[in-house]
Amino acid sequence: MLISLNVADERLTTAHRAKLAYVYVRQSSVNQVRQHQESTELQYRLVDRAIGLGWPPERVQVIDEDLGKSGAGGVDRHGFQKLIAEIGLGNAGLVVSLDASRLARNNRDWHQLLELCSVFGVLIADGERLYDPRAYHDRLLLGLSGIMSEAELHQLRMRLHQGERQKAARGELRLPLPAGLAYDRAGTIILNPDEEVQARLHLVFAKFQELQSARRVMRYLDRNGLSLPVRPLLGPSPHEIVWRAPDSARVLSVLQNPAYAGAYVYGRRQKDPSRCRPGSLTGTVKVAIADWAVCLRSAHPGYISWEEFMANQRRLADNVAHFEAGHAGVPRKGAALLQGIAVCGRCGRRMSMRYTGPNADYPVYCCRSDRDQEGSALCQEVRALAVDALVQRVVLDALVPDQIEIALAAAGQLEQESRAGAGCLDSAPRDLSGFLPGYAERGALRFCRCVGRA
Repeated sequence: MLISLNVADERLTTAHRAKLAYVYVRQSSVNQVRQHQESTELQYRLVDRAIGLGWPPERVQVIDEDLGKSGAGGVDRHGFQKLIAEIGLGNAGLVVSLDASRLARNNRDWHQLLELCSVFGVLIADGERLYDPRAYHDRLLLGLSGIMSEAELHQLRMRLHQGERQKAARGELRLPLPAGLAYDRAGTIILNPDEEVQARLHLVFAKFQELQSARRVMRYLDRNGLSLPVRPLLGPSPHEIVWRAPDSARVLSVLQNPAYAGAYVYGRRQKDPSRCRPGSLTGTVKVAIADWAVCLRSAHPGYISWEEFMANQRRLADNVAHFEAGHAGVPRKGAALLQGIAVCGRCGRRMSMRYTGPNADYPVYCCRSDRDQEGSALCQEVRALAVDALVQRVVLDALVPDQIEIALAAAGQLEQESRAGAGCLDSAPRDLSGFLPGYAERGALRFCRCVGRA
């Protein structure tokens, strides 16, 4: 409530009136500016408050650049920074705002303002009374006002979040949908009626099953000139389907979205103030699947099953080359047996690959971490063919005691397949004694190569 007090105040001096009076106007969001126009108009009427305190109209300036911006501190408020600069330059004699919550919703900005006003002798006024930050009791009241403003914002957020969380637990909270899903007239989630969108997403999931790598799927789409459907949340046409060129981020967003598995999920990301970016209140980080706040499976139609979705997540995690965590990375092309898993015997770091020879078909294990990081000489490099041959012999020698068991198991499997193909259950077993040792050796070698490329 705005109370006009024209009574002379002993704290007001000629030195204060010789400077400018600044009226700070702010609303937290664009919707508040549009829908709560009475509050905005009430703040603009604070000009009359400054005039009533003895300032000429031409010496009262209104700062309203922060209309539609939050005062929590994470958003750049150019109007507030301008106010701080004018106080620091000694141009301000009075700062008028409706209440403390309009100036700041966090103690950092609030106490910065109080400290500057105290140093430069600037008075602060709201709709009810005048404050002198240099006076003890006024400073105490202003400090309590800032604390209450920040606490009020915390309570508002907690109430809104609890209501949102409770509604999401029932699966009734309306969440933004990816391009492959849509809401019907009844508010039920269905597959996107656009058959081209459905076909493109089915292709993405099928190709990932075949290629086992999001990057390879992206290259396949790009090579064939196939775009991906996306539904942007911002821009000139928010929530409308647009077709964009494929890249790794868009392919991953499709593969990692549980909505495509028919799951209703709330809490996939959580706020992390340490990752706050300019222009946003807080940064967010991904939450592990086991820690999702709400995960309702089979809540609506999907493109894949939940089991396939989880298998895709495990594959994507294994594709990241993080050997300490047991992730070998995506299998790559190459003739070397130990590609990606060879460790340098001198420094203990992973060795990379390079190929020599006229046709670049002779692999070499190379430890070049010292050269890449410090500019020094190579640690060492070893030709791969001799090392691979030695590793093969070691693995085969380790499997020698199990050759008979491997061969007998293979013989039994071939016998069952032969009986099933002939349709006869009492046919004589095939004589496999001549090929058993060779079969065991080839099976062991194939196992060794699979391990080397994992």
